[in-house]
Amino acid sequence: MNRFNYLFSSTKGLILTAISLIAIVTAVFQTLSGPMVEWGIKDVTVKLLGMDLNPQERAGRIIMLYHTIAMAVVAIEVYMITSIVPMRRHEQRNINMFITVGYMTAMVFGLGFAYWGHNFTFHGLFLVGQSLVFFSGVMLAVALNPWKKEYYVTDKEFAHFKSGMDMERMAFFVMTIAMLISAGYGAVTGSFWSNGHETFLAEDLIRDPHKTHLQKAIIGHLHIMLTLIAVAITLVVGRWLKFKGVFHKIAMPFMIVGTIVIAGGVWSVVWTHMAHTFIYIGSVGVMLAAFMLVIFSWKKLIHDNAAEMGYENPNFIQKLKALFHDPIKFGPGWQMVFMNFTVSGVGIFMAIKLEQIFRVWPAREERITLTGHWHILAALIATIIIMYYVDIVGIKGKIRKWFGWILIIGSDIAFASMTIYSMKRLVVPNEVAQQGVVNTTMLLTDFGLGAILVSLAILLGWKLFDLFQKDGLWKKEAENPELEAEKTSDPVFNLKRESEFNTEGGVK
Repeated sequence: MNRFNYLFSSTKGLILTAISLIAIVTAVFQTLSGPMVEWGIKDVTVKLLGMDLNPQERAGRIIMLYHTIAMAVVAIEVYMITSIVPMRRHEQRNINMFITVGYMTAMVFGLGFAYWGHNFTFHGLFLVGQSLVFFSGVMLAVALNPWKKEYYVTDKEFAHFKSGMDMERMAFFVMTIAMLISAGYGAVTGSFWSNGHETFLAEDLIRDPHKTHLQKAIIGHLHIMLTLIAVAITLVVGRWLKFKGVFHKIAMPFMIVGTIVIAGGVWSVVWTHMAHTFIYIGSVGVMLAAFMLVIFSWKKLIHDNAAEMGYENPNFIQKLKALFHDPIKFGPGWQMVFMNFTVSGVGIFMAIKLEQIFRVWPAREERITLTGHWHILAALIATIIIMYYVDIVGIKGKIRKWFGWILIIGSDIAFASMTIYSMKRLVVPNEVAQQGVVNTTMLLTDFGLGAILVSLAILLGWKLFDLFQKDGLWKKEAENPELEAEKTSDPVFNLKRESEFNTEGGVK
């Protein structure tokens, strides 16, 4: 029972459970594509697990797989938010409970429906799971209500409105509302399946000049949901790294306005051709906010680590050593910077030169670039999530450094290689001469991703081994009452809230 409470009640246990389930799903279903098909591993998996893979239903299966993984990632971010943003304890517990039951139900029955025959009871339960995830989002929005005066800012180092309302809390609230509305775009379209709407992959419609409103809604849905997941992790990292001061005051208004403009622009894709203009403007705001966070976090890392390393007046080299001293806290900022070269920059360049360059290429090349674009963004977000988890579970010393640098270097090698691979026609226009680039980038990608996956497997294996120990680290993590989500800037309110809990973290 203690282990059950740890895995399904504590923030660390909930995140560990979700990461483990994503890892299992990824490990199994990655054997169905890529070189695994050529090596015959796909056939072994299909036969061993008794999968039903009708080639005509491939797009539907992929969509279901993406949704189950995405909901688990959203659940992880919700666990982070409920643990670091002030809210009532019962709100935290209810939100975590509903989203946990929701994503697990959707994952089990969604994949069961897609890959093991089409039992429509499973599909109904998949929809129930999605509904529970959505309901948890509604509860999260209520809990994040920035107009509650007990959550007003008293420390003027944090961005706030004239009334004292917390701008950062407003940014979390706006992101949550935008995600709920954006989820509605997908849900409404889904309700028209086989009644004006058919299954498709967005990358398959890139050259189709005539898209239905429902198809446009789905294209907007998948883009904005991934964008909002990125906004959420940026805000979480800011709380994690104690973002405040002048950079915080600059960043939060840009984040709020940028999120609203991006979301509005994406929603408008259904009825206007001006959507990308709004998206560009909103993206500038969000990217500026992230840039402010990077500057603040790196300045803070240099200051704190230099003091820890005994540098009183560090020179340039010593500042670099201090910056790189802790890869787990350096990593999120670096991945945000690196993202501009492999995701944001590529996306903007494609949009500007779409007609002059990319639409002249064969459709397959443009499709590869677009698919890689959002896969790289999703994977970069995943690396930041893993860094956050490594920090909160208290991994220190050489293991922390080795794991952090393998995660950063491995992912950057893989994603840089995939970016070069997808844009190879810019460097080597002759298709016959591209094989050398293809071979090299594929090898580097496999090496980088392999390093990440092996490191993650070791981490999860260690946590699994620890879970079976009577007095393992899991017990200490479970015993620590997680009161952070209860705290506000009002010390009187904090004392009042903490007095409601006993030493085990339960309500008296």
